[in-house]
Amino acid sequence: MSRDELSEGKSNSHAVGLQLDRIVFIGRTYDEYRRMFRLGERDLAGKTILDCPAGPCSFAAEMDARGVAVVACDMAYAHSYDELAANGEADVLYTMQDVERHRGSYHWNYFGSVGELQYTRMKALNGFLADFRKTQTASGSSRYIAAQLPSLPFADGAFDLILSAHFLFLYADRMDFAFHAATLRELMRVAREEIRIFPVVDFSGKRYAHLDQIIRLANSAGFAAQVTPVPYEFASGENAMLRLRRMPPTG
Repeated sequence: MSRDELSEGKSNSHAVGLQLDRIVFIGRTYDEYRRMFRLGERDLAGKTILDCPAGPCSFAAEMDARGVAVVACDMAYAHSYDELAANGEADVLYTMQDVERHRGSYHWNYFGSVGELQYTRMKALNGFLADFRKTQTASGSSRYIAAQLPSLPFADGAFDLILSAHFLFLYADRMDFAFHAATLRELMRVAREEIRIFPVVDFSGKRYAHLDQIIRLANSAGFAAQVTPVPYEFASGENAMLRLRRMPPTG
């Protein structure tokens, strides 16, 4: 998400981990996605996939290199390449400073150091930027779609699999339940089979307070909901995803 378009309030001053005062434009790599969402080859092969909101993640670019098409959606894509590059680089540095101040709140088994973390974040950003520029100049439609949640420009059931990372639930201190519910309804509308959301905690590492309501909402819309452990934990508590699977119609 764009740091300029969604900068509301401050994070809880008593929270552990990141104390960011804005929603940052930070990306993750394919390998991180694979772990955060417990993705195997069967989850991806032959599927129509939406990454939303995708930010400057390199997942769509890396999947394209593997022959799998992914649509990435984020309100920030309305900005120019130069603006995205500047915001992305600034937010990587900004986030690294905060991580350094709170390094005891993190698990360093995946990233060995703050330097390695910064390298990976810049790798994701640069992979995204290169692919974004290429798709903007190529003929035909781009795989990077500018849209602002909770409204998406896609048809009902357009995607087999939707991945949503580091947005819903995480920023619970600045987006109320009504926004979360509306966003989930929209994701369910465009999902044909499955939605995976990571993590299920806020920046303090606490379980999202309205998660049970979200699960009931999903159930009422015909989705089976399950909190599933994942083989990835960097910030404390970020070790599970919410997996929603559309149930077959009865009768």
